[in-house]
Amino acid sequence: MLQLALPNSHALAVMVLIIAALVLFSRERIPLQTTSLLVIVALTVGFTLFPFEAEGETLHASDFFLGFGHKALVAVCALMIVGQGLTQTGALEPVGRALARLWRRVPAVSLLLTVLTTTLISAFINDTPVVVLMLPILIGIAMRTGEPPSRTLIPMGFAAILGGMTTTIGTSTNLLVVNVAADLGMVPFGMFDFTGVAAIGVFFAVLYLGLVAPRLLPPRRAPMSGSVARLYTAQIRLDRSSTVSGTTLAEALLRTGNALRVESVQRGPGVFINPLPDVVLRPGDRITTSDTQANLREFARLLGGTLFSGDHAVDAEHPLDAEGQQVAEVVITPVSALIGQPIGKARLRSQHGLRLLAFNRYEDSQERKAPGLDEVQLQAGDVLLVQSTPENLRELKQVPDFLVLDGSFQLPSTRKAPLALAIMLGVVALTAFKVLPIEVAAVLGCCALILTRCLNWKDAMNALSAPVILIIVSSLAMAAALMKTGGADYLAGLFVYVTFGAPPPVVLGALMLMMGI
Repeated sequence: MLQLALPNSHALAVMVLIIAALVLFSRERIPLQTTSLLVIVALTVGFTLFPFEAEGETLHASDFFLGFGHKALVAVCALMIVGQGLTQTGALEPVGRALARLWRRVPAVSLLLTVLTTTLISAFINDTPVVVLMLPILIGIAMRTGEPPSRTLIPMGFAAILGGMTTTIGTSTNLLVVNVAADLGMVPFGMFDFTGVAAIGVFFAVLYLGLVAPRLLPPRRAPMSGSVARLYTAQIRLDRSSTVSGTTLAEALLRTGNALRVESVQRGPGVFINPLPDVVLRPGDRITTSDTQANLREFARLLGGTLFSGDHAVDAEHPLDAEGQQVAEVVITPVSALIGQPIGKARLRSQHGLRLLAFNRYEDSQERKAPGLDEVQLQAGDVLLVQSTPENLRELKQVPDFLVLDGSFQLPSTRKAPLALAIMLGVVALTAFKVLPIEVAAVLGCCALILTRCLNWKDAMNALSAPVILIIVSSLAMAAALMKTGGADYLAGLFVYVTFGAPPPVVLGALMLMMGI
């Protein structure tokens, strides 16, 4: 019988920290980058206050920062930027166009081919550009055919994950494992060393996702199926008998329950006053605001004013008009710079020309109207019901922060697309033929994209994901602490102790189950 000695106190503390980190990672309310930063801080502070020595060597707290310069992280970040180059230049646009035509001609097999195409592309490109390519196509097809989007989007999402399993550059996890294994003295993996093994599972999974999964997935209603009133911009002219004349703007807002949102205060032709709370209102002042018809009329009644649309008082002959405005649903994309920002600080109107009418997040049971959402932090997949001009919505389709759900799929296309695709193929070829390590080839690809102006620095920096970077660094830090304190040896011994004498398939299955959990 094997004997198993207890680990030292430092190893126990690291294992407790890892368990706590896994629990926090599963909490959606806590950002992943926050948990990762807490792990790094806990390790560095803990090993500074309680030094660890083994075999005459001290584990320095600063060693946990080495993950920021690890070659795996360099490769992951560089590949994110290369993938962004393909997205920005529209290098994958021909694939999207071909799939769109295929859906019109042979819809029966189109989903299977879409899943297969997604799997093949994601074997070499980060999942995000692939999903960004496929989303507008599949949503547009769903809106045209009346089919629930979930029955095509979910198989496509899983296909992107499957493809990443087949090569060393398919996912950041593969890159991390391969590089850590090389650091431990193992023979470095080639790009396609485990492709054959993974392809067997991928083959059956693709058939399942393309043919069976859509029949099992329940239909889901559209995010914004209910009716939401349009917003109208109007002015409330204070009458001579207005009860708020001579009071401050703050006091006037109290009469409306602070529901009135003042955009400007006009006092005479061409004279506008900054709407500060202490501004004293006078008869004849015009308060500009935007709201629903019912709310605008109620505000005018509460303030003792007359509702104006342009130069005319609102009446039967001059009704409120939202001409030139269109209501649309937009989705926050995975690469959006607005992720993590509160809605109130996202500058949807000032920067993007969008008036927020309602908000939906699939974890919520019901949609919520715009008031009261200022502190809600935006996440990838959030659906916003907005009002704007048709011209502005068309321009919004070129912005990577949003996906406009109007049934159309306008994919970017530039003269730089062939060049960006050639650079990506060059990165893959240099790595596959072992001319350059992946981290070197990917950085070379980034440099080529910048020098050829396929990408500018702003787009390159937007491609980087803070959660991914911090998760990799914290994972490397926890792994280093576990290895150097002897915790990894203890866990390996514990696993051998539990599975001792079991058949090899049982041991392998138990190991896979443990890693999956």
